[in-house]
Amino acid sequence: MIAREHLGTARIPGGDELKLYRHDRDFMIVLGHNELMSTRKSGSEVALASMPIDRLKGRKALRLLIGGYGMGFTLRAALEKLRPDARITVAELVPGIIDWARGPMAEVAAGCLDDPRVTLVMEDVADTILTAAAGGIPRFDAILLDVDNGPDGLVREANDRIYSAKGLRQTKNALTPGGILAIWSAAPDTVFSNRLKKNGYVVDEQKVAARSNGKGPKHVIWFAVPGQAESALPGT
Repeated sequence: MIAREHLGTARIPGGDELKLYRHDRDFMIVLGHNELMSTRKSGSEVALASMPIDRLKGRKALRLLIGGYGMGFTLRAALEKLRPDARITVAELVPGIIDWARGPMAEVAAGCLDDPRVTLVMEDVADTILTAAAGGIPRFDAILLDVDNGPDGLVREANDRIYSAKGLRQTKNALTPGGILAIWSAAPDTVFSNRLKKNGYVVDEQKVAARSNGKGPKHVIWFAVPGQAESALPGT
């Protein structure tokens, strides 16, 4: 039997520790007893990028914000689908996550952070959203959030400010007209879905397989567009 190998520990600012493990050829990032992400399960993280981009088909020079680098699945999927004129900002709060991407997980990262279309900012994605909402940087055509296990704030209580009613209203100002807010979650959350709707979003909730082969548990992605009519949601 192959033993699981501990490769490193990273501190979450204002939070607990993340640990990186390797088991045979697979990597996993763990918080306490919770496996947050694994190279065995990338299907829903890929969908977090590919589905919004498909819904925005026809737009030129797309600007995306990815909140949480994770293992880079969402970023790599976006780069595969986007044209050379696209720009992606990746907001990552935990320096250790990027150290792992450039170190023991460099083969998995496949150089995605060095793509000329990518800008990496080491900050809370909530701050990046606020800067865009205030006009400090251009607004985004899509904001893709995978910064926690979902709106329940398992990893960091401060993530609640993204998913709160106030945070959702601020995010609308960081989106271009018809832009999409896409949020990944490990499980459904009716309260959060209703919160999106109450704060002026048209919502399409999709269940997506955790594994790229379509097997395994189902995760949830909310696609939310500011607007008051169903026609406001691209691709539906």
